[in-house]
Amino acid sequence: MFEGLDLTVQPGDRVALVGRNGSGKSTLMKIMAGLVEADAGARVVPPGVTVGYMEQDPDLSGFETLGDYAASALPPEESYKVEVVAEGLKFRPDTPVVSASGGERRRAALAKLMAEAPELMLLDEPTNHLDIQAIQWLEQELSGTRTAFVLISHDRAFLRALTRATLWVDRGEVRRRESGFDGFEEWRETVWAEEDDARHKLERKIKHEAKWAVEGISARRKRNMGRVRALQDLRAQRASMIRRQGTAALEFDSGPTSGKKVIEAVGLSKAYGDKPIIRDFDLRILRGDRVAFVGPNGIGKTTLLKMLIGQEAPDAGSVTLGTNLQIAVFDQTRAQLDAEASLWENLTGDPLMAVSGASDQVMVRGTPKHVVAYLKDFLFNELQARAPVKSLSGGEKARLLLAKLMAQESNLLILDEPTNDLDVETLDLLQDLLGEYDGTVLLVSHDRDFIDRVATTTIALEGGGIATVYAGGWSDYLAQRPAPVEAAPAAKTQSAAPKPAAAAPRKADGLSFTERKRLAELPDVIAKLEREIGKLGELLETPDLFTKEPVKFRKASEMLAERQATLAAAEEEWLVLEEKAGG
Repeated sequence: MFEGLDLTVQPGDRVALVGRNGSGKSTLMKIMAGLVEADAGARVVPPGVTVGYMEQDPDLSGFETLGDYAASALPPEESYKVEVVAEGLKFRPDTPVVSASGGERRRAALAKLMAEAPELMLLDEPTNHLDIQAIQWLEQELSGTRTAFVLISHDRAFLRALTRATLWVDRGEVRRRESGFDGFEEWRETVWAEEDDARHKLERKIKHEAKWAVEGISARRKRNMGRVRALQDLRAQRASMIRRQGTAALEFDSGPTSGKKVIEAVGLSKAYGDKPIIRDFDLRILRGDRVAFVGPNGIGKTTLLKMLIGQEAPDAGSVTLGTNLQIAVFDQTRAQLDAEASLWENLTGDPLMAVSGASDQVMVRGTPKHVVAYLKDFLFNELQARAPVKSLSGGEKARLLLAKLMAQESNLLILDEPTNDLDVETLDLLQDLLGEYDGTVLLVSHDRDFIDRVATTTIALEGGGIATVYAGGWSDYLAQRPAPVEAAPAAKTQSAAPKPAAAAPRKADGLSFTERKRLAELPDVIAKLEREIGKLGELLETPDLFTKEPVKFRKASEMLAERQATLAAAEEEWLVLEEKAGG
């Protein structure tokens, strides 16, 4: 994994540790933490400097509650620090260890590290299982700390906001750049271009020297053996070059076209006891929509998703599914994977992928393919094919689940937290594929950058059974929502709060408080829609767009029609409110 690696982390460093899944990022971080011993070399920590590591799978045995574990290294008088951190990370310290979920255990491990505040914090995917509000809290805490930290994360927005240096693990080598993650991809492409240029020059030199060696046999009996040995050295140099790992061969097959209307929900309501999940909710999803569901953990995003695809019944209201739907589901718990079985068995044992009478073939979108060849498409090697799934990293498990998902034909993708643990390159590819996918996508994610890149509509679950539909991705949602993100209260606070609008006293202009606020917001909303319509119009005027990129032309046309309808509704709403304000 590494050889002859020299690496220094300075006081106050804010470092992004990046690299492909399986490149050794977590191993390197464990060596830095002193949890894994290197085969050679030395790890040096100055006297008095403490190093803390956030464990992915913490050992909580011997502790009764998550709070007991999180405070285990603190003196009793400082245990209050756990309560402070727990509030920001949204977990209850009194949760019994035996009933805690994997996400709660990881939040407890992160709380333990934050409360202890060592001189160097090593954070391996700290945002996994955190909702956006908790991620923003953590981002704010790390922004204000003087503690040095090294950070592994797939969350681009998180990395861009926090890091000032980058460590890139690539084929056993670690390169350092004194700049944050924001410029990483440009730097990586530059390094790879220089590497390709050097390889091409070496190939040309070897070809030239080999030609001389062959022709020299007929030209003279005694050749220049020093030059022959140099040729052998050049060939050894070429052999020692480690080829870059390619990208996974991700491909969605949208299968038969679904009906124009994919899902229609009318008056949808659902509650668990006295906790409302959704109340009197209407939604229409059309073919080609990319809908993101956002909100705090436990607010009911996955429940709403299950109701929309008919996996869970609402308490009231109805859901009508469109015609000819073929649904494929990416489950955030990875429950579709058998951890004890091998990768081979997980694919060949799946009824949807099994090939009758063949134990080494899988059905990939209607065509039999050898299981090892298919696994290689997703960057797994032959040795891994027979290894148990539990031996894989988080990113590798996500890739394996994508392999199962992509073997099926579908026209409705349900992606519940698909970005957890995936490396940046795979996320880029997944995003591009979703952009080209002819079907419909429903997405639950806490990755703000990914939502911005993929979603055309964002549904925010805000607690108290309230869900609001916004055009665009995460940034569009922030621009349109009435209240700032940090002021969003928890569900139970909202449900106990007085009703807005109707209970508010009327002003002299005849508008309620909520209506006056909406009237003030509408000009910006209208201006934004007009800008988007202008950009879409420019795109559709591109010569040959219809003939060269028909899918892109169709999607842009549909988005233009949707934006124009939204603009007309916004202008009508402004006129009504303006007339009402005038008395």
